[in-house]
Amino acid sequence: MIGAARLWRRRPASRTIVRMLRQPSARRFALLLLLLAGFGVTLLLVPHPDPRDLPGLAHSLGGYAPAVAVVGGALLLVALVPRTFVTLAAGAIFGPVQGAAYALGAALLAAAIGFAVGRLLGRQFVAERVRGRLARLDGWFARQSVLGVITVRLLPIAGFGLVSYGYGTTGARVLPFLAGSVIASAPTAIGYAAIGAAVSSPGSINWYAAAPASLGLIASVLIIHRWWRAERHRRLGPS
Repeated sequence: MIGAARLWRRRPASRTIVRMLRQPSARRFALLLLLLAGFGVTLLLVPHPDPRDLPGLAHSLGGYAPAVAVVGGALLLVALVPRTFVTLAAGAIFGPVQGAAYALGAALLAAAIGFAVGRLLGRQFVAERVRGRLARLDGWFARQSVLGVITVRLLPIAGFGLVSYGYGTTGARVLPFLAGSVIASAPTAIGYAAIGAAVSSPGSINWYAAAPASLGLIASVLIIHRWWRAERHRRLGPS
């Protein structure tokens, strides 16, 4: 009797799920969740490369190295690989200046791909179901400027790729999102590329290589402070 009662209680939930999956938007959203879950499992199972093997990659790629670095780095970011690892690898392979440039190119391309996939697979599902506070939050994303995107990017809430997918499911505009993503990525790209280049060189890390990494923290504090003042001024209104 107890087992039958439990089964009876579970059936409405299962019927709701089946009925929901009949909707095209729900199937696309489920595909997005499966895609993200697959990336997460892959990250756990695939072995990490040896950092000592990275500097030799640039010579083996020849003239295709810049394109491979940008496209390959973007695909890694889309697959939820942490941007820190991608930027350190770019610095180790190409040096601090080129590594930072290629890492930023990869970040821009990955942001565009993640946003497009999130918009295609998840936006309609979210738009059909947001109510109340979630609707106001979605409206906040839709009104966001470049500064708002920078603020969200610098907050330690999720990885680079996951934030890109999430933004795609909101009403955010693509151009402010891409611009804010690149600007927010620039300080740490410079710092981590320099550190990656220093680690791969025979010498030890000096403060010239490590100092740029602090730019990300400084920029985060300044931008968040400016955003907080702007929000406070908007709430108080004109006096």
